[in-house]
Amino acid sequence: MLMTLLNGCGAKPSGSNTPGEHREDPGHEEETVTSLTEEQVKAVGITFGNIEQKDLTAVIKANGILRVPNLNRATITSLYGGIIQSLQIELGDYVKKGQVIATIANPQFIQLQEEYITLDSRITLAEQELQRQVQLNEGNAGAKKNLQAATSEINTLRTRKSSLGKQIQMMGIHPASLNNNNLQSSLVITSPISGTVSNIFAQLGSYTDVSSPVAEVVDNNSLHLDLQVFERDLPKIKVGQTIHFMITNNPVETYTAKVYSIGSTFENASKTIAVHSSVVAKKSGLIDGMNITGTVNLAHVTSMAVPDEAIVEADGKYYIFVQTSRAAAEDKDDHGHAHDEAGHDHAPGQEAPGPAQGQAGTVSFEKTEVIKGVSDMGYTAITPVREISPVAKIVTRGAFFIYAKLSNTGGHNH
Repeated sequence: MLMTLLNGCGAKPSGSNTPGEHREDPGHEEETVTSLTEEQVKAVGITFGNIEQKDLTAVIKANGILRVPNLNRATITSLYGGIIQSLQIELGDYVKKGQVIATIANPQFIQLQEEYITLDSRITLAEQELQRQVQLNEGNAGAKKNLQAATSEINTLRTRKSSLGKQIQMMGIHPASLNNNNLQSSLVITSPISGTVSNIFAQLGSYTDVSSPVAEVVDNNSLHLDLQVFERDLPKIKVGQTIHFMITNNPVETYTAKVYSIGSTFENASKTIAVHSSVVAKKSGLIDGMNITGTVNLAHVTSMAVPDEAIVEADGKYYIFVQTSRAAAEDKDDHGHAHDEAGHDHAPGQEAPGPAQGQAGTVSFEKTEVIKGVSDMGYTAITPVREISPVAKIVTRGAFFIYAKLSNTGGHNH
């Protein structure tokens, strides 16, 4: 469609440069104005707007990875070995701190409870024996070594009971509630933190012990971002700066983080330094280990700006197109004069009164050089080489088509 529109847009017939025809002086300025019919403008989808004042932000682009701090991830294990009797979680489940995730069984659990209960009667007997030895020793009727042995026995039994009580308590059983009728053969395993189940290592019927993890829980609400910044950019990074980032493999949504710490060592052979940031606002869809692409906001700059699509790059320079009342070169050739009734040139966007059009049914555009600045959120800062009226209409979409038309119809007039 582009070539069709261009070919039907006023190109001169072949062979028009006859030997006797005037040839342009090599030093003649490059033509910067071209025109399109109103039908072409609509067909291509060209849109217009004004140069805006935008608060843009200079940025540093870098890659990184999402991490959960060690304090917010947990590998869940059992304090005692046993057979997995029940597993009450699935991958991706959200669990709360203290929630039961599995139960294990082992006959040794009953033995520990049994010993704890029987210790009470042994301690009672040991206390009676100690009392008897004290009385005998007071009457010089008993041997001192027997009193010492009785004292040692009662102390040993009391220490053992205290130790067993702590172990039973760690099993999740209240020692004071134990009796001969409520001995428990299975123990529960609970989650030490709230979070999402990211891994399950055990299965029903398998044996687990203190060295065999049952599951892993990660609190994704505590995600932070490690952005890998090159050494040359590090002096520009400050604590408190904002980072906008997207998931590298799914760049649909934009997330935000705040810099809270800057690393002091290089990451392996990449010669980058980790910039640590807390993820703020929305965190849905973010998972530990995701690769991201981020930009660090450096400084706000208020300047003239246009949409990114409004800028065309050619020969190392940047241009925008301003709607003008000046006639295009092809119109001058066809009609022998310019359609600017004022009879002289105007600065881009500073047209004579009346509609900014060339001959009837056409719209003229002037290519205007600009110096490109920072880009942010779909806009790019510009500094026009020549003054542009604040009310001038510029092309915000379709600038490339107009540039192609200008080049195709003799914009360089060689």
